[in-house]
Amino acid sequence: MPSPTADSATADALEVLRRVFGYEAFRDGQREIIDHVVAGGDALVLMPTGGGKSLCYQIPALIRPGTGVVVSPLIALMQDQVDALRALGIRAGFLNSTQDLDERRTVEAEFLAGELDLLYLAPERLRLEATLRLLDRGPIALFAIDEAHCVSQWGHDFRPDYLALSAVHERWPTVPRIALTATATRATHAEIAQRLKLEDARHFVASFDRPNIQYRIVPKQEPKRQLLELLRTEHPGDAGIVYCLSRSSVEKTAEFLVENGIQALPYHAGLDAGLRAANQARFLREDGLVMVATIAFGMGIDKPDVRFVAHLDLPKSVEGYYQETGRAGRDGLPSTAWLAYGLQDVVRQRQMIDGSEGDDAHRRRLATHLDAMLALCETVECRRAQVLAYFGQEDEGAERSEKGCGNCDTCLNPPESWDGTVAAQKVLSTVFRLDRERRQRFGAGQIIDILLGKKSPKVEKFRHDELTVFGIGTELREGEWRGVIRQLLAQRLLAVEGEYGTLALTPGSAEVLGRKRSVALRRDPERAARAAKETSRSRKAAAPVDLPEEALPLFERLRAWRASAAKEQGVPAYVIFHDATLRQIALERPASLAELSGVSGVGESKLNRYGQQVLDTLAE
Repeated sequence: MPSPTADSATADALEVLRRVFGYEAFRDGQREIIDHVVAGGDALVLMPTGGGKSLCYQIPALIRPGTGVVVSPLIALMQDQVDALRALGIRAGFLNSTQDLDERRTVEAEFLAGELDLLYLAPERLRLEATLRLLDRGPIALFAIDEAHCVSQWGHDFRPDYLALSAVHERWPTVPRIALTATATRATHAEIAQRLKLEDARHFVASFDRPNIQYRIVPKQEPKRQLLELLRTEHPGDAGIVYCLSRSSVEKTAEFLVENGIQALPYHAGLDAGLRAANQARFLREDGLVMVATIAFGMGIDKPDVRFVAHLDLPKSVEGYYQETGRAGRDGLPSTAWLAYGLQDVVRQRQMIDGSEGDDAHRRRLATHLDAMLALCETVECRRAQVLAYFGQEDEGAERSEKGCGNCDTCLNPPESWDGTVAAQKVLSTVFRLDRERRQRFGAGQIIDILLGKKSPKVEKFRHDELTVFGIGTELREGEWRGVIRQLLAQRLLAVEGEYGTLALTPGSAEVLGRKRSVALRRDPERAARAAKETSRSRKAAAPVDLPEEALPLFERLRAWRASAAKEQGVPAYVIFHDATLRQIALERPASLAELSGVSGVGESKLNRYGQQVLDTLAE
């Protein structure tokens, strides 16, 4: 069957979008990508989470003859992905290691009989000769390689099995391929293209901006208490994700939240596999749960109503941070990305890099990632602008920086930049004198006690009150000195050494001590968190997606119906309808199936399956 012409492909694509998915128009960039792939072209797509990447291969798979084969690393989520497609009337299946022989044979038979629109595979299955022979026996509409950044050793989620995917083009050279990712710097972008042999494909790069997410980074004081205040004051009853660095921290934070009345679940690689799967399923299927997790959780999480992502520890890279925060607000509604960040985070990350396995080049790569993350935390400029510039969108970032995005903490309550040269010299002089005069090295706490002139037991034990630098720093408080040391570490004017995190000078230290280099430091504005919080509240109150008070009871009744239907079918609630769709229904109160069909997100299959139930709920 010949490929459709561009005009007919566009018409077909728009008809499928409306009939199957229930949307009236494409988002920016989608139509061009879909038309290109429908016509048989290869594509590499960089589009932020929530930007509608899935439609870019799902619609071409429905239009082109054959089955669309989707390569995805998300084995634990394939069942939910397939359930969501089937709810739309799309014939979908998957093959992975969780299935028994009979289940696999059933899916294989459906594929060979031409009864599947989409077939999801884990990348390791494409290394099996049996899978390759199976695909040889059926018509393939396209290959979609999801989470394509997993092919990059420069990226943060490297998966060795992805390296074999270049063989797809060699075995099926006439089948179009589309590789997609939400996270790629220029280096990662280039590596994806090279490793998947997509240099000659069309590259589509959408804006990485997520304007509905408010980015906030706060000084770490009592992080669990700070998190609890955030949840109680801004996100009561909301679904969200809390990321922690260690398994122990995950469990302690989840217990703390539960003890304080927040429904929270833990998730990390050390938990029993059954419990992990059960907690993930609950988070996806129930409303208002908080998942406390290591970064083992989250890739591919399709839950659209995650209202916040919080980090209690510093992420290792901007890529990781951006991907994790992008799991908030996939439905486009106002959401929060919140990070508590402090001196100990910098010390710990530097120690982890120094102790990491691999060669010097690997450690340098990790250090480069961390430096960019620290620069984001310490900036006095728009955080959104810095993220955009990091991903190679400097022009858009510069525009944001000039005008201000109006939805990050540095734009809502700009911090001051101050000349910290003298303060830096005092810290560096203290480290220098301990090292040169006493042959001793200590961590930040001892340095600060010396600067403040505190006669602590350790100061008296080592007679540090006899040093000439003792008590020369009383103009700053302890917390302010911790901020100075944190920023000196971030600027590589101080180094961390050894398992105890002692401080040492760097080549740049000499320039500061020799008065050849000035040091600009960030002063966090007082009441920054409260100001951002008030702005967040006012934005939510003014948001056009919010409902008038009289519509709220109806919205909650629709959510209760949806929860019951989802439980009965054993699928996540968003598979039935997204919150945004229920909000529009509650606002417009359609009185007939014809009126309901005009609501965004109500396609033909869902109208037939759930339409009368929705109308009955409205009529109660």
